[in-house]
Amino acid sequence: MTSEPKHITLKAQDLSVGYFSKKKEISISKHINFSFSEGELIGLVGANGIGKSTLLRTLAGMQPKLSGNILVKEKPLQAYSTLELANQISVVLTEPPASKNLTVLELISLGRQPYTSWMGTLSEKDKVAVNKALQATETQELAHRKCFELSDGQMQRVAIARALAQDTPIIILDEPTTHLDLYHRAYILKLLKKLASENKKTILFSTHEIDLAIQLSNKMMVMTDKANYFDTPCNLIEAGHFDALFPKDTIHFDKTTGRFSIKK
Repeated sequence: MTSEPKHITLKAQDLSVGYFSKKKEISISKHINFSFSEGELIGLVGANGIGKSTLLRTLAGMQPKLSGNILVKEKPLQAYSTLELANQISVVLTEPPASKNLTVLELISLGRQPYTSWMGTLSEKDKVAVNKALQATETQELAHRKCFELSDGQMQRVAIARALAQDTPIIILDEPTTHLDLYHRAYILKLLKKLASENKKTILFSTHEIDLAIQLSNKMMVMTDKANYFDTPCNLIEAGHFDALFPKDTIHFDKTTGRFSIKK
């Protein structure tokens, strides 16, 4: 019995990302190639300053690419209007919400903006989507609390709930486990894995929790100063690509355990 083919949701072809300075292109990372499918959790790892956040912002349409192609459901990213793109990609950044005076319910409801009228009135369908997001992230008990009252771990679940309420096939998260303890880091990544699998979402997240990402991701992208690699964690380990992340005289990667250790 053959498995049902997965639909490709996000693809990059020879992509180059960076920024413009005084009308000059400054490339941070080149030759980025990947193909993400529905139901996949993809971990993005690399050293600080390698271009992870720049890549995520470029894929989300928040800054222009330098060259190459980005395809969202086989359609060029630049062919989408802002509203159309908001129906395809939701983004969770590391910055806190603009107003922490909002209640959790109000913040999550903002995820429905691409679908509401100009007055922002929620329809029954919108309310159902918000309630589903609350349930999926186990934040129902927080619904009427103010965002400033929440812990970092709770706030991260709420941010993910807002992205879920937006009901897009693709969710992009930049460092979703920053400032969390070990339990909550594992909790958030396990939650993302469950959401990708059960809701057929494509979820891409950047992280410094490489050990956890190896254990939970379906696919991973490893960004280095020499090349970028995309494959399953097992194949990346076999090819030795995690070894290139850090200086070998300081950090050792054990292929057997899939973990990093400090060299003494």
